[in-house]
Amino acid sequence: MVRTIRKTKSKKTKKVEASSSSNPAVASGPAKVWQPGVDELEDGEELQFDPEAYNYLRGFSIGWSCLSFDVVRDQLGLVRSEFPHMFYGVAGTQAEKAPWNYIGIFKLSNISGKKREPIPASAVDGDTDVDSDSSSDEEDEEINEDTKPVLHLKKVAHAGGVNRIRSMTQKPHVCATWGDTGHVQVWDLSSFLNSLAESGAPASKEDDIIHRHLPLKVFSGHKDEGYALDWSPLVTGRLVSGDCKKCIHLWEPTPTNWNVDPNPYVGHTASVEDLQWSPTEADIFASCSVDGTIAIWDVREKNKPRMSFKAHETDVNVISWNRLASCMIASGCDDGSFSVHDLRQIQDPLAAHFKYHKKAITSIEWSPHEASSLAVTSEDHQLTIWDLSLERDAEEEAEFRAKMKEQANAPEDLPPQLLFVHQGQRDLKELHWHPQIPSMIISTAIDGFNVLMPSNIDTTIPGNTDATMASAEP
Repeated sequence: MVRTIRKTKSKKTKKVEASSSSNPAVASGPAKVWQPGVDELEDGEELQFDPEAYNYLRGFSIGWSCLSFDVVRDQLGLVRSEFPHMFYGVAGTQAEKAPWNYIGIFKLSNISGKKREPIPASAVDGDTDVDSDSSSDEEDEEINEDTKPVLHLKKVAHAGGVNRIRSMTQKPHVCATWGDTGHVQVWDLSSFLNSLAESGAPASKEDDIIHRHLPLKVFSGHKDEGYALDWSPLVTGRLVSGDCKKCIHLWEPTPTNWNVDPNPYVGHTASVEDLQWSPTEADIFASCSVDGTIAIWDVREKNKPRMSFKAHETDVNVISWNRLASCMIASGCDDGSFSVHDLRQIQDPLAAHFKYHKKAITSIEWSPHEASSLAVTSEDHQLTIWDLSLERDAEEEAEFRAKMKEQANAPEDLPPQLLFVHQGQRDLKELHWHPQIPSMIISTAIDGFNVLMPSNIDTTIPGNTDATMASAEP
């Protein structure tokens, strides 16, 4: 799969769709039923979005386009549900020239949104108070205009473009990068994160400074560049990295550094595209490959994987191991389909298969707060959110239509598990759920980042999560 992105500066890229704008306009209603991934925009056309669909939506950029990023866990609260929000992240650039690349360490604060009901009360109750609706729209517009996020950014020079970047779960200030130079590097970014935490308003031109900072570890043992990289959630400092020459190397932490086994795990017949550690077994990890297979490995056995099965007929680009239902792995491939595999079914692990997207899947990730929910990005410029526990109910649909003022013009073949479609970004590359802010998703694309909180997925999150967490504490 081709993962490179056009070397343009995202802040100079004209946004085609309104939903990626930092100050989106309120939709006045579509002139036709838009089919995502099917219809094309004509010259001068742009998509508008319904602000009622989001509790929050903003775009931002750190300069050059980023192929990969990660959310940095913080100490602001394990589960945060109330606005305003703040989060930290790290991202790696794909600059026009190799020496211009950097790791962006950023803090986005003043994230102020509004909680909305999935169905407006006026639509259900038949309220026709025009003045009330008008004042509500004006209030929404005022909120969108006045509450702008504040971005603080630090830059650390990186040799070559960053194919993938991952923050360690146990020590979030420690990050690993896969470079297009063929090197995997580990960095201690604590000084930059601490500086962001202590900073007020960003100083003039401070974001333009690219700092020189030495990595903790550089591994040059891979035979080619790669994209597969994952930290163990159970063993602090344990890392696996995979390359385009089908090799996987295990990194074991020492008191002061890492020992990287020079003898790789070899079982795939083509490029290793993604890696995921088991959320429950410290010595088990999964890999996926251009050869169409998913393999399950035990770090104590290098000769062959414990389990290997055909997952797709084309390149398997990405996988995600469900941390709330550890028997489930999701995978996305080059033909636009994605699947869910149940590892308890050794002979035939396939549990579900979805063919909705029109182009290659570039990212897939299970929700950290709801076991049946996952999000997907594709080269068809769509980010979709799914709840696999849902099934079509004809009676419920009829009842819903009867309550609504207008009929919903949803295509008949629309999967009932599809909860949300987000557009407005071009060439989407990667997404992550925020592990501490339920319903928040961050995505990166050629034209920058989006932060979105769809209003209709609040219902899949436990109602009083904060209280639940508090009652569980000793």
